[in-house]
Amino acid sequence: MPPTDRRVQVPPNADLTLGMVCIDKDHPGRTVWRMVADERFANPAGIMQGGFVSAFADSSMGACVFTYARDRKVFSSNTELKISFLRAVKIGSTLTCTASVVKGGERIVFVEADVVDDADRLVARASSTYLLTPRD
Repeated sequence: MPPTDRRVQVPPNADLTLGMVCIDKDHPGRTVWRMVADERFANPAGIMQGGFVSAFADSSMGACVFTYARDRKVFSSNTELKISFLRAVKIGSTLTCTASVVKGGERIVFVEADVVDDADRLVARASSTYLLTPRD
């Protein structure tokens, strides 16, 4: 269980590293994020390495969980993550990730996310389960 005496860093370092920007969080249980497929994230084939796409989807889904939890003070822990890569991401592309809660309760939240490129083509689809733990 995460310690309850530490402060939560917002935005998280992972989001800062990826250059993620939230463009919509107006609906509880849904967030939309944007990032550029920077050349730092390229694999040897010259396309975006899948781990960075996964991190983008994971961070987007994690943020989505907090909009679902609303005023509850909780830690959100990812218990599993599945991602399907559907198209290569060209370096320089702008990616958009829309994450939505599919089903949620007091402790468990199931989330899905779609990642599209700047031509609005689906490049990845992810799903994850998060465990909510109360914090002070």
